[in-house]
Amino acid sequence: MLGNIDLGIAIAYIALILIVGIVVGIGGNKRSTGTAEGYFLAGKTLRWPAIGLALFATNISTVHLVSLAQSGFDTGLLNGNFEWMAAFTLILLALFFVPFYLKSGVATLPDFLERRYDRSSRDWLTFISIISAIVIHIAFSMLAGGIVLKTLFGFNMYMSITAICIITGIYTILGGLRAVVVTESIQTIVLLAGAFIISVAAFHRMGGWMAMKDVLATTGELDRLSMLRGADDSSGMPWYAVFFGYPILGIWYWCADQTIVQRVLGAKDENHGRVGALFCGFLKILPVFIFVLPGLFAYTLFKSGQLDLHSLGVDAAGNVNSKGIYTLMITQLLPSGLIGVLVAALLSGLMSQISGALNSISTMVSYDIFKQRKPEATDKQLIRIGKISAVIAMVFSLCLLPLLDKYESIFNGINDVIAHIAPPITCVFLLGVFWRKASAVSAKMTLWIGSFLGTGVFMINKIFPHSWIGQTPFMMMAFYLFLVCMLIQIILSYLYPVQHSAESELLYWKSPLEPLRGAAWKGMGNYRVLTGILLLIVTMLYVIFK
Repeated sequence: MLGNIDLGIAIAYIALILIVGIVVGIGGNKRSTGTAEGYFLAGKTLRWPAIGLALFATNISTVHLVSLAQSGFDTGLLNGNFEWMAAFTLILLALFFVPFYLKSGVATLPDFLERRYDRSSRDWLTFISIISAIVIHIAFSMLAGGIVLKTLFGFNMYMSITAICIITGIYTILGGLRAVVVTESIQTIVLLAGAFIISVAAFHRMGGWMAMKDVLATTGELDRLSMLRGADDSSGMPWYAVFFGYPILGIWYWCADQTIVQRVLGAKDENHGRVGALFCGFLKILPVFIFVLPGLFAYTLFKSGQLDLHSLGVDAAGNVNSKGIYTLMITQLLPSGLIGVLVAALLSGLMSQISGALNSISTMVSYDIFKQRKPEATDKQLIRIGKISAVIAMVFSLCLLPLLDKYESIFNGINDVIAHIAPPITCVFLLGVFWRKASAVSAKMTLWIGSFLGTGVFMINKIFPHSWIGQTPFMMMAFYLFLVCMLIQIILSYLYPVQHSAESELLYWKSPLEPLRGAAWKGMGNYRVLTGILLLIVTMLYVIFK
């Protein structure tokens, strides 16, 4: 159990975020909170730093802090692929998707899908997006946060999470996207600061990089420093699964998921949206070094006898129950006071994830469900419905916690779910943006068939884990499902040819080079220059850590 100083720091931080969120949300001008566009899209006034920080904060939750450290302990740097590969999909978002989203003036991604295809596609994506936001972005984050608070302070997991959710819900529901983005910007800074502190502490205790390599060399495990593994690697995530499977998950998550992309939809203009997405791409380089690497340091500290992990459970063969490795590192490597800062960082991840998801759910319910059935609805009615839906989503997420707690690794649980949701959505967005002949009927059928197929494969995987489906790495399964969806949509597009409207005729690229011809800032702020720099840095990192 931790002391009163650390508890006091954590409580003070929660109070600060609550006050800032309420002041920003309620204290803003009428355009910020009094209109539907102001409430759900921050009046389309967001600049690139806020967009980039908010994208990163919405993505990085307590799940990442806890589970990436666990993965670093279990398999080394391997799961860092989810962070560095994200840079490539954020480039896709910046170059190919942001212009269409902002040019069409949509408030939600289901709205964009209707303009490119039809109403049926919009309705289905709304349903899938709301469910995924509740399960992936809120419930799993709640679970990770509850485990941390229980481990560090001995709090009842469900009571503590309920309290945090109520506090987060207050400023999110009162202030809308503007309050969410401002608080997320603060939370990103706190989260990164906390992650740097634990990384430096682990590095210092280990005695540096070379000391860690010496331990790994002694145990014959230098492959833990490799990001790309062979087909026979026990992790079940070989290099080809990373390069073929991750893009399917990543394009859905970064380019077609309302919870993430909503920050871009509130951009002041196209350049702010593009540069904000690329800024997040640069930030995604950091997690490998400050989230994953500390877990690897913990492993070598354990192997060298400098870290006592018996409180987690160590069997006769020396295998560790690593689920609580991050919280144990906090208590064993940091002094009182700094522990409180780390707790604040963990709470930052939890609150930012929940607030972002609640805001996106309320936006979709208001625009994609309520307004579609009542076109005459006023801004006041839309905002009220959005607030009510956020409360319902939060309560439903709390009810899911006992079920999701059965996953051994929260991070793997999330990606397992995404791998079966993403393929049809990634397919219809990619073909819709890059292929003129992608038709409305094909998109609708691909979403329906692909979603049911993914659900069926997921269930077979759980019921028959030793079958071919159960033994296939989840990222390769995502790739196979994507290929099936592509085949379905291409065939149906020829059987049921597209009939473009004047609007949909503008919502696909005529050539791959067309996106690069858009207006750009001069100098280092040019999105083309930033794209080249980001590609170069990530490619070099993969060469170094291959």
